[in-house]
Amino acid sequence: MPTRGRPPDPRDADPGATPGPPRCPPGDLTGVSQYRSAIDLALGLIECQGGEHVLDDRKLAVLRAIVEDYVSTNEPVGSRALVDRHNLDVSPATIRNDMAVLEEQGYIVQPHTSAGRVPTDKGYRLFVDKLSAIKPFSAAERRAIETFLAGAYDLDDVVMRTVRLLAQLTRQVAVVQYPSLSKSAIRHLELVPLSDRRLLFVLITDTGRVEQRVVEMPASFDEDSITQLRAVLNACLDGRKLTDVAAVVAELPERVEPRERANAAAVFSVILETLVARHEEKIIVGGASNLTAADFSQGLREVLEALEEQVVLMRLLGEVDDQASVTVRIGAENDVLGLRRTSVVAAGYGSGDRPLAKLGVVGPTRMDYPTAMGAVRAVARYTGQILAES
Repeated sequence: MPTRGRPPDPRDADPGATPGPPRCPPGDLTGVSQYRSAIDLALGLIECQGGEHVLDDRKLAVLRAIVEDYVSTNEPVGSRALVDRHNLDVSPATIRNDMAVLEEQGYIVQPHTSAGRVPTDKGYRLFVDKLSAIKPFSAAERRAIETFLAGAYDLDDVVMRTVRLLAQLTRQVAVVQYPSLSKSAIRHLELVPLSDRRLLFVLITDTGRVEQRVVEMPASFDEDSITQLRAVLNACLDGRKLTDVAAVVAELPERVEPRERANAAAVFSVILETLVARHEEKIIVGGASNLTAADFSQGLREVLEALEEQVVLMRLLGEVDDQASVTVRIGAENDVLGLRRTSVVAAGYGSGDRPLAKLGVVGPTRMDYPTAMGAVRAVARYTGQILAES
């Protein structure tokens, strides 16, 4: 057992390990440099830019095995477990040497002197970056996702179903952003008479969002006047981005007969109020119960508090710039202080090739990344298809 103040030897916990490197006094790096050179020569490491080393395929396989075992068991992984569980085709001594190099390079760490190793944020990052492919879903799983989402009857239901589906597929916290109004356009405007001085205004966007408002008219109206006003609205606003609507509405009174302008002005005012009131972005969160104290011995409260803040969630998902790719931010890569112990897997979704918003999952860094990335990508694709067909 190491004495107080001495850094633990990576092989202290392994009875069959080879002797550790020679100790050198504080500030004397000669022995460390010689030991590092010996490792380089013995294990065939290749120098790369930045003074670090390029890991060969065998060490990457060892790292992959450590990540997979730790994600599965939530227990530090020792060399003996790697020999028993994985067909690495090398001796236990070679695995111990590989683990020593991985630890030296900061990819794994020993939480306790008597424990095995666990991945660091850097180790998870390399694991994710070296994934040859995102885990594909089976045909049956894809059909189930499509069927579940296709049963939605409006945008709110699409978003709620997406949140539930992501949380169930990944066992993580699901986060879904509503389609951004700044990227939406008007698909149709409808005016439905309710009485001789009241009507229902309905705005439908190309992202499936439906806004309804009751309009109190200053004067009575007939069916012909409403038909004409409806035609003017759709002729001038159909296909317009919501961010451009205010400028267009300002010019609409000239297109309405003078005797109908008072009623038309009431409708125009409601249109502008609707856009202003609904301009804020909205995010739905589900599956918070999937977070467990086992993964957050400290800091679970901070994570839950961060997930309650809409502004924080907007920063967490980031800007929507690429609908095709899945982004992964691990641990300290998140700039939200309360979420430095979590990972975020996110993707854009939208209508056609146009990304409108983002969705993703938040969970501990000890996450099943291949499954999470596959689920996020599949759900984003099908959610976009549902919106395009709505």
